[in-house]
Amino acid sequence: MQEQENIKEREIKLDWKRWLNYQSLVKQVPFFLFLTVLAVIYIYNGHYADKTIRNINRTAKEVKELQWEYKTVKSEVMFQSKQSELVKAVEPLGLKELTEAPVVLNDESNGKREK
Repeated sequence: MQEQENIKEREIKLDWKRWLNYQSLVKQVPFFLFLTVLAVIYIYNGHYADKTIRNINRTAKEVKELQWEYKTVKSEVMFQSKQSELVKAVEPLGLKELTEAPVVLNDESNGKREK
């Protein structure tokens, strides 16, 4: 009984030698190549993800800057479009604000009146 156990233990100990012989290694080459390809794809995917994240962050920063610029320009336009600011802007051109009501001109040569 003990001899059979010793024989099984020897077989188990010698079993790893079967995996290291030339023929078994040659049989495993495609699997090792497959694992290598998977490792390369994994590394590429990691680099691609990092690059994509950097691009997203850069684009988000540009969007924030453009939003800030938009708000600044919008506030400037709103300020400059006030009546008092418009009067100041056109004063050098010789234009002045009307102090009287506008005059309505009627064209009676056609015989029609426009309302």
